[in-house]
Amino acid sequence: MATYTLPELPYDYAALEPVINPLIIELHHDKHHAAYVKGANDTLEQLAEARDGDAWGSINGLEKNLAFHLSGHILHSIYWHNMAAPKEGGGGEPLAADGVGELADAITGSFGSFAKFRTQLSKAAATTQGSGWGVLAYEPVSGRLIVEQVYDHQGNVGQGSVPILVFDAWEHAFYLQYKNQKVDFIDAMWGVVNWQDVARRYADAKDRTPLITP
Repeated sequence: MATYTLPELPYDYAALEPVINPLIIELHHDKHHAAYVKGANDTLEQLAEARDGDAWGSINGLEKNLAFHLSGHILHSIYWHNMAAPKEGGGGEPLAADGVGELADAITGSFGSFAKFRTQLSKAAATTQGSGWGVLAYEPVSGRLIVEQVYDHQGNVGQGSVPILVFDAWEHAFYLQYKNQKVDFIDAMWGVVNWQDVARRYADAKDRTPLITP
């Protein structure tokens, strides 16, 4: 059975300074993300043992663990590529002049303006109860972009929606540098958003044929 693997970072630990310092990137990727990969693989093994032994007493916990660790792995895999250093084109806002006009138009059409979208995603990320994420997702039934709050790694999302931009608001993503000032971290994150990556994810999600009836 195929297992999940920790993807390599698309840049070195220091690439996102001063927004995110190298130690945070190293610990976040090498320890936290790696733990989600291991957790997903361990849970798959435990589910296989349950099937082989026809022993289902722990099924609820195992399914919850799989969702938690697998979602953590997927969201972090998007997160690393959603960021780029300003010198590499990160930050600002999506513009037609940069080849991401379709994404820019979709944001304006779904939220009224880029400024309104930025505020909504920032508020969603900052106010997620406990640990979680703020997410920009493509919703295939309406064909619009929506902002979601992801508690831990899972809940409060539209089923079938595809994440294209994720803001990690877990404390391990910022505490060593920003202490308890989550809002400051989220505000700084806009300086490293890789709009080229977000635009590619938007185009890919939009081009899929949803097998969902409105």
